[in-house]
Formats: sequence, structure tokens, C-alpha cells
Amino acid sequence: MQNPDLVRRIQTGHGLLLDGSDPAFTFMDVAKLVALLAKGEETLADIYGINLVQGQRLPLILIPTTAGTGSEVTMSSVITAGGGVKKAVLSDKLLPDVALLDVELTLGLPPMVTATTGVDAMVHAIEAYTTLNPNHNPLCDVLAKDALLRLGANIKQAVEDGSNLAVRSEMLLGSMLAGQAFANSSVAAVHALAYPLGGIYHLSHGLSNALVLPHVMRFNQTQCSDKYSALAALVFPQLAEIDEPSDRCNAFITALNELNKILGLKVRLRDYDIPESALPHLASEAMKQTRLLVNNPREVTEADALSIYQAAW
Repeated sequence: MQNPDLVRRIQTGHGLLLDGSDPAFTFMDVAKLVALLAKGEETLADIYGINLVQGQRLPLILIPTTAGTGSEVTMSSVITAGGGVKKAVLSDKLLPDVALLDVELTLGLPPMVTATTGVDAMVHAIEAYTTLNPNHNPLCDVLAKDALLRLGANIKQAVEDGSNLAVRSEMLLGSMLAGQAFANSSVAAVHALAYPLGGIYHLSHGLSNALVLPHVMRFNQTQCSDKYSALAALVFPQLAEIDEPSDRCNAFITALNELNKILGLKVRLRDYDIPESALPHLASEAMKQTRLLVNNPREVTEADALSIYQAAW
């Protein structure tokens, strides 16, 4: 493959809008939809939503080239539709026949993409563990914890030395485990508030998650401080020394924000030329993600969403 831009886009897991302009979806998510729509039994407009797919699909093998989305083991496909709105198709028919993890395909991943996709995987695990989704179960918790243990132990080294096969392997496996966790439990407000940042301002999905993660967790901690504190030492072993769960929760949130900086990410919305005047519109758009917001451990109003964006700005 001689086109370096195409290689970069494939390797970062992003496709293009129909006008060829902006990153909009992962290639695995597109492959899922193509496998369905190529049969000609339905249109995309027919299947947006949950369990609306009626037709069959072509055989499907998914091979991730990042340690991030976990899409190779999920029943969802999320794309950016008109107006920058992210829309989803959820169906068990989107699960592939085979998912292959080949760590060598992630070796050329640039440090920044390694960082943002790695944080994305961590968010999947955190939200899968704390969700109110009725499909949440103890196996989801086991998967989420194992994922965080692997991701937390390896993400910094993966960014610093992307040629380390052992580290890359742990990241790829951690991403897949997190994908399995949220495939059952679903994600929540972090993703709901991240989607408008990607859809409107074309920030990568992992970066969008990273920008709002600490602030959504601060908002949620009144309802799930104990759950956050239970995850803290998996990612940051030194936090096990903090006995009080609420203190450990606070330290966990602070440490995640600092991790973003250590990984080389700017952590304020203003750093990405998002004006403060845009925050009310972002809050309004986030409220459209009802399938995600209903899973959040604390109810999110539009005023709450605005406050979270303001804290992130």
C-alpha cells in the first residue's frame, strides 16, 4: 500500500466523511455495516437504533489495528451522520464470525494515536464497570478490571516505546477485554459528551473521551465513589495506600487527568480551538445521546452537561 495518508487513516482507525474531509468512523464499524447492507435487504436509515436489523449479512472477519475501540468484539457500529451527529446501529448480527488480534499490526501506531486509543479503551472499562445498564453483570466487572490492569500497566510504555511487542500485546488484549465488557454493559455519559466533540470539531474519539473523562467522573462520584475507588489501584497501584474510599476516588480522578498530560495530551477544550460560546450547543447535542445517558450512574440534565463542559473548558 503506497498511499501514506491512506495508511495513516487505516492505522488510526478512522475513515472519511463522504466528502473526503474529516475522520468520522472506524473502519471496523464501516465493515460491519457494509457486511449488512451489501445484502441489499435494508437501508442504513432502516437500522439506526437497537435491534432493528432484520436481514442477514456477509461473512465478517475483524482485525483491529489500534488498541482502543474494541469494536472487533462488540455488537455496535457508530458513524457520524449529517450535521456531525453520531448515530449507532446495535445488533448481535454485527458481531463478527472471527476477531483476530495481531499485535504486529499496531507497531507503526504513532505515539499520539497510541495514547488516545489507549485512553479510549480505559474509558470503556471504567464506564462498563459503573453503568446502570440492565445487562451489566459480574462477568462485565471481571473483564473491565482485567482490562484496566493491563492498560494501566502498559499505556505509558506503549506511548514511549511503540516497538515493544509485549507491551503492545497487553494493550491490544486490554482493549479487546474492555470491548467485551462494554459490549454487554454499554457506556454512558463520558461517551455521550465526547460524541459532539468528535462530530462537530472532528477531534478523535479517544481524545474526546480523554477531555471529558475526569469531569464526568467528578460529576458521578456522589453516586459511585466506591466503584471508582475499587478501580483506582488497578491503574495506579500506589493509590492502594489510600484507605478512605472517597479519598482514593478523588486521587484516581486526579491521576487520570495527570496521565493524559503525561501521555502528551492537552487537557482543556480551549486547547483545541473550541470557543466557550460553543459549550451550550455541545450540551444540547450531548442530550441527544439518550441511549448512553440512561446508563450513567447519575442523571445528567442539559444544565449538568453544560457544567461538565465548562469544567473541561
